[in-house]
Amino acid sequence: MGATRPLRVGMIGIGTVGAGTFRVLARNQALIAARAGRGIKLVVVCARSLSRAMGVVGTDVALTNDPMQVATHPEVDVLVEAAGGTGPARDWVLAAIRAGKHVVTANKALLATHGNEIFAAARQHGVAVAYEGAVAVSIPIIKALREGLTANRIEWVAGIINGTTNFILSKMRDEGLGFAEALEQAQALGYAEADPTFDIEGVDAAHKIALLAANAFGMPVRFADAQVEGITRLQGLDVTCAEQLGYRIKLLGVARRRHDGDGNGDGKGDTNGVELRVQPALLPATHLLAQVNGSMNAVMVKGDAAGVTMFYGAGAGSEQTASAVIADLVDVARLAGTHAAQRVPHLGFHAHAVDEHLAVLPRAAVHTRHYLRVPVHSAQQAGEVGAWLAAQNLPVARVELACEKTLPASTGPQVLVLTDAVVQATVDVAVHALAAHPAVAGPVVSLRVEMLEG
Repeated sequence: MGATRPLRVGMIGIGTVGAGTFRVLARNQALIAARAGRGIKLVVVCARSLSRAMGVVGTDVALTNDPMQVATHPEVDVLVEAAGGTGPARDWVLAAIRAGKHVVTANKALLATHGNEIFAAARQHGVAVAYEGAVAVSIPIIKALREGLTANRIEWVAGIINGTTNFILSKMRDEGLGFAEALEQAQALGYAEADPTFDIEGVDAAHKIALLAANAFGMPVRFADAQVEGITRLQGLDVTCAEQLGYRIKLLGVARRRHDGDGNGDGKGDTNGVELRVQPALLPATHLLAQVNGSMNAVMVKGDAAGVTMFYGAGAGSEQTASAVIADLVDVARLAGTHAAQRVPHLGFHAHAVDEHLAVLPRAAVHTRHYLRVPVHSAQQAGEVGAWLAAQNLPVARVELACEKTLPASTGPQVLVLTDAVVQATVDVAVHALAAHPAVAGPVVSLRVEMLEG
């Protein structure tokens, strides 16, 4: 090992992710080299503040404030992009690829937005792009999909993949907080940014589920086609009512392969595509994902051979992200002498096998169970509401009144409805029509129910 040249790393950004990566590399350098078969050495860093960067990496690492100097540096083998963002980061990454350098990044927004272009450029130039830290941080879910579960036809991937929203929902359930108060606590503790829009509107989770779907199903990254709903409109009342029914509400990212039809063999009525969505949804309180609380993340995968597997861990953190970044660097260090065609593909499937035509299904075709909360004028109208919904071809499975003791003082009676699995289009028609029913006293709330059964 001593005769093997170290893998030389250039890094753009020395903030939370970059500093954590440097610390772990320095602390565990002998262990990492023993596993990689060669040393991994940080040789140059780009930072806005050179004095601050020197305070982190010392005087043995070259410093610059020009990202392109790092991306094209002749003594850099691999670029670690740790600055974030999409526009400039795209330019740096593509420049590094054109210069024949491998790339490691934890930037999910970059890959969700420009990943197809970046992966195509990497194939053209024979370099690797590794991004384990971009999804669920310390959880090795990309490696699991691309390698550990490679024998499986993946049926679905689903998970809690945003720690900020999971913290907020945990506070709303455990302490009875409203959304705004729970968000304020998350910001005070550093779990939420000053501008938390990407987290609370579900965009961050959508970036991640788009990458997971690509690896699970052999499709391009389809972030632009994902259906995204955050938790900003979620009411504490529905968190309470879900508990009464034996469920908990989580913000879930779901990617499900659908290949079903009407069974008559004529192709009409068939559904072939991928459900790709992020939304607050009810899970049975006994489900493993329902037990994932605070800022933790978890991902479940259903394969035809392995069955259901679950991966759990921290969804944020400096050294937690560094763990994934360095694992990618170790993979890159092991590539020496390996022909590009023999490497693990960027999205788990070799380019010729990626299904460019595999479409994301429209919202109306999503097929799940549903929860409805219907405000009514009188508790005696619960049966009337349930019967009316059933008459609209909605497969009603359960109807009951919300417990008065759990309702805010000014809240009138609420009818809670659970359906069996049905396409979203049917639910939308029924909810729209129900709004005009004389028994209904206010807006009807509709949420999906995910069973995620094995």
